[in-house]
Amino acid sequence: MAPTDKIADNNNTVELTRDIFNEWFKEEFTTTMAEREETRTRSIVIIATKGTIDWAYPPFILATTAAAMGWDVTIFFSFYALELLKKEMSLGITPIGNPAMPMNMPVGPTWFRDIKWRIPNAIMSNIPWFEEFTKGLFERTLKQHGVATISELRELAVEAGVNIVACQMTVDLFGYKKHDLIEEISEWGGAATMLPVAADADICMFI
Repeated sequence: MAPTDKIADNNNTVELTRDIFNEWFKEEFTTTMAEREETRTRSIVIIATKGTIDWAYPPFILATTAAAMGWDVTIFFSFYALELLKKEMSLGITPIGNPAMPMNMPVGPTWFRDIKWRIPNAIMSNIPWFEEFTKGLFERTLKQHGVATISELRELAVEAGVNIVACQMTVDLFGYKKHDLIEEISEWGGAATMLPVAADADICMFI
């Protein structure tokens, strides 16, 4: 374009300078991009790698929340997270080596429930059935606060259309049987399957 052009507008001659054109283009581009941002569907990819009760909640809660907001959601279950895809889940939990886990007791008087039980690992690891005891307390606490179970959250994720991808390498590595896993798995794949999806997502999270 020449530095200055002339165009006809309702029989009037309007001088179109480069600066005027650039300003017009900037406004149009900004408006178009804003409209596109408002109407486009956001996406999130969650890479789940843990198979305990406490680590099972974040991927399912984030996935179901994002799906409820209308996002495209994919969860890639790899390594121990494949336990979360079993038809019959038997998830455990351990406070051993996890200093952030000590919780309040879900039973007893108020003063008792307010106590922070920080038991050393050396003691916990030598108490028979301590992990089962901890699991029972944790599940009771979740129930008292009205938190959905992992099975309920998984079912909700399926109903919401969350794309569930199972890591084929992990299936082969640990000898999982496909018939032991839920039928709602959308895809079986590995890193080559997930990387392109993750690259295009607005958010990618590793849990």
